[in-house]
Amino acid sequence: MSQSLTAKYRPQRFDEVAGQETVKAVLSRAALEDRIAPAYLFSGTRGVGKTTLARIFAKAVNCVNAPTAEPCNECVHCRQITQGAAVDVIEIDGASNRGIDDARRLREDIGYAPMECRYKVFIIDEAHMLTKEAFNALLKTLEEPPPNVTFVLATTESHKFPATIISRCQHFVFKRLPAPRLMDHLRAILDKESVEYEEAALALIAKRAAGSVRDSMSLMGQVIALGSGPLRSEDVRSVLGLAGQEIYFELLESIHGQDPVGVSRVLGQILDQGLDLGFFLRELVTVWRTLFLLKQSGEAAIPLLDLAEEEAAGWMEWAQKLELAHIHAAWQMTLEGQRRVLTSLEPALALELLLVNLAFLPRLVPLENLPAAPSAGGAGGGTGQSGGSGGAASPGNFSGPQSPAGAPSSGGQPAPGAPRGAAPAAPRSAPAQPADQQPPHPSPQNRSHQAPSGPRPAPAAPRPGYAGNGAAPQQPAQQHAPRPAPAPQPARQTAPASHPSNTPAGAPQSAQNNGSHAQEPPPWVDDGPADDYSFGGPPPGHPAAAGGEPPLREAPPTPPEYAEQAGQEREYPSGWDGFMARYRDAGGEDGPTVLMHTRGELDGGVLTIYCKSTFHKDQVEEQQHWRFLAPLVALHYGPDVRIEVVSENGEFVHQKELRDEVRSRPLVQGIMEELDAQFVNCHPVKPSQKPGGRSENGSSDG
Repeated sequence: MSQSLTAKYRPQRFDEVAGQETVKAVLSRAALEDRIAPAYLFSGTRGVGKTTLARIFAKAVNCVNAPTAEPCNECVHCRQITQGAAVDVIEIDGASNRGIDDARRLREDIGYAPMECRYKVFIIDEAHMLTKEAFNALLKTLEEPPPNVTFVLATTESHKFPATIISRCQHFVFKRLPAPRLMDHLRAILDKESVEYEEAALALIAKRAAGSVRDSMSLMGQVIALGSGPLRSEDVRSVLGLAGQEIYFELLESIHGQDPVGVSRVLGQILDQGLDLGFFLRELVTVWRTLFLLKQSGEAAIPLLDLAEEEAAGWMEWAQKLELAHIHAAWQMTLEGQRRVLTSLEPALALELLLVNLAFLPRLVPLENLPAAPSAGGAGGGTGQSGGSGGAASPGNFSGPQSPAGAPSSGGQPAPGAPRGAAPAAPRSAPAQPADQQPPHPSPQNRSHQAPSGPRPAPAAPRPGYAGNGAAPQQPAQQHAPRPAPAPQPARQTAPASHPSNTPAGAPQSAQNNGSHAQEPPPWVDDGPADDYSFGGPPPGHPAAAGGEPPLREAPPTPPEYAEQAGQEREYPSGWDGFMARYRDAGGEDGPTVLMHTRGELDGGVLTIYCKSTFHKDQVEEQQHWRFLAPLVALHYGPDVRIEVVSENGEFVHQKELRDEVRSRPLVQGIMEELDAQFVNCHPVKPSQKPGGRSENGSSDG
């Protein structure tokens, strides 16, 4: 053959194009009725007929017999367009003619009437490569082109088009061809070439082409060039680098036997044969899907999988050997590991690690203890005979074993049946502590958190990313007695002066000295946290760090001197905006700006201040700033209003506590012992970063 199969058998009529039935019908009807739109947009993956249909459409509208539904391919215009020599049909490569100067030249050419044909047709291939300026230059032209001018824009990435361009075009989406339709197209070509073939060979080529007609014909031409004999599946696998079924059966044998040497031997065969690692991983994903469906549905899944009788028997045997939870977890791990393997600097080693993880998955993770997959938001799948979950597990993202039924949950955590990641229903207070263990005086930090009066709500669900199943019990928090209201604080002075003490009687003397020091920093200064924190719990020393929530705070009485300074002489609007105006006036030009990026809501005598982050929340709750904030709240909202400060993205947990908690889990200890590994660090993961949006505990890298 002197030319490729793709060029030799390029369709020249609408009815010769494989697939795209809707697009062919619309374009043929438009050519027949001579109702040509100003612009068309053809989008779809490579090799599905976008440029081919554009050329056929150009021939149909310019044929001597027009208007007609099909080009004759015999007149001078049809032959010129087929040869690419027609002066009125211009094909432009958008990748190399993408600038605004090219667009301006195109606009100048549009102004000339067709010289020979009925219509001047501009076919712009890879049109998404045009610059923004070029698109803007074409806007008016696409909307109102001169008479007898039409555009056909072909692209594989329509999402890169401006919406103003798409709205001016008739948009047609080209679909991939299904494997049976692609095999029919290949059979027709092989019959014309008088080449014998095996059906299995055509199936492999169609699967490898992934719905692209051009790719399938290129691959088939590559295999035919191997020799003059029939087209066999062995030749297809050898030329295209595809693994045979025996490779996957041998791999399953090694995975089932947890044989790392066998896994490495299979990988060596894959590399020695020069197989395509990307396609091997795609096929491995299909293998796990096949096993999963056969395990779940038995013979009822065979028609869906389109398996031959002998082939189905082999896969059914392996589906019975493996546990459903193992199959499902391996399916997800393989699917998620494809990108990591193909983008790794050492793809072979990355693939070997993935295969070894698949083999040792039952030893690394107790599959019988995997929690049940949620009905929505998860990866899907049912629970097998082993009690495994349809929710897949992957390395570094495992859930610990559940506590026995009826066992008390540690650290104030809910029972295993409770939903994980649920937001707290209401603020919690710490459990009571024996009187002989209570400190004689509350610390300055604890004094800033006054417990509210009245009954306390029941503990709520834990925050995501902190203490999970298997966590070590936490010490109960100390119960603090209500503190007396602080003494009035005088107005700030410019010169150093002695201030009345702001510390209640009975407090340690050091706290009183610090509170009245003449060189103390301004109330709005905050040095930030003293240690590294992560999302998931309160900072160390916080009353909630021992298992409770920070109680609501009552605003202390407003000192008369401070009320006058805070702007009592002015009238402020009610609500948060009015309070912020009072806050700014009270602070002056050099005043605090901590509340500038917060929002507040008053509900039932409680003012809730929402902060952007937990660090921001700590700044608002800082003791010096609190003495500045509380009188203003009492003055603006009333003395009975209580203040609650919350963070919109979770609480803090001390990093060391998080590491100790994760390291103490039986699952982590089992993995460390099995692999003789060392625990290095752990990082909490936000729910939005997890598959399906589920909330889980921090994962570890060991």
